[in-house]
Amino acid sequence: MKKLLLIGLFGLVSMNMHAQEQTETYNGQKYGYIIDKAGKKIEGVVSLHGSYLSPWQNQLKVQFAAIADIDKAKNKIKFKTYDPDDIKEYMLYEGDTPRVFQSVKYSNMREALNSSESSTGLGAGFKALNNLSRTSQFAELVTEGKITVYKIYGYPTSVTANTANGISQSESRRLSENPNYIYSKKGGKIEELTPAKAKIIIADCPYTKAKITKGEYGSLKNEEKKRTGLGKFIRDEISNSMTDKLSLINEVIYDYNENCK
Repeated sequence: MKKLLLIGLFGLVSMNMHAQEQTETYNGQKYGYIIDKAGKKIEGVVSLHGSYLSPWQNQLKVQFAAIADIDKAKNKIKFKTYDPDDIKEYMLYEGDTPRVFQSVKYSNMREALNSSESSTGLGAGFKALNNLSRTSQFAELVTEGKITVYKIYGYPTSVTANTANGISQSESRRLSENPNYIYSKKGGKIEELTPAKAKIIIADCPYTKAKITKGEYGSLKNEEKKRTGLGKFIRDEISNSMTDKLSLINEVIYDYNENCK
């Protein structure tokens, strides 16, 4: 059965973090695995770089130690750091819930164009470059099936981990509380999930198409009379920003994955 995981500027100098080793004490780190480029699953311990206020850090890199690199007797653990070009996937357990992150190719155009009070002038340029230049990143799996959906966060003006290093508290909160959702249908190109796009990607299935026609999806209301030009663009943007994306995923995408070929 398909898994349903519901949870709710590169910078001027780029450091090479590929397989960088780091030794730490073993203190009950979270167990999980990585899947390497050859498809081999390796179990061990996963350490996230990001926190609630810096979830984008988890998209850039991850620390992992295989079972052989854990010495419980000496309370030592040897981590290696991997980026999205090094491995296909990593998973860690949060309690009993697995959190899966997969390497994807996607540039966050929406966040690059999104302005905020902390992103004006030169800062806005750095922020746009941060989001457009990161084409390879780890995205968190939300639901997997014929339509696979991921959760992804925008990058701030600076990608450092905390407000003391250049990220305002308001910017950090806005980004952490407003993730974007992206999808891939049957292994195809990864794109942003919007209400308009959702209607298109489920229209090839008679079951879900009939439910759209009857207005049975509460999270996917019938659109207003079609407009063109700027009016349509503004309406689509407002509709997208106000949509409860998780309800859209839980109701519409899940329905398609369960009932359509």
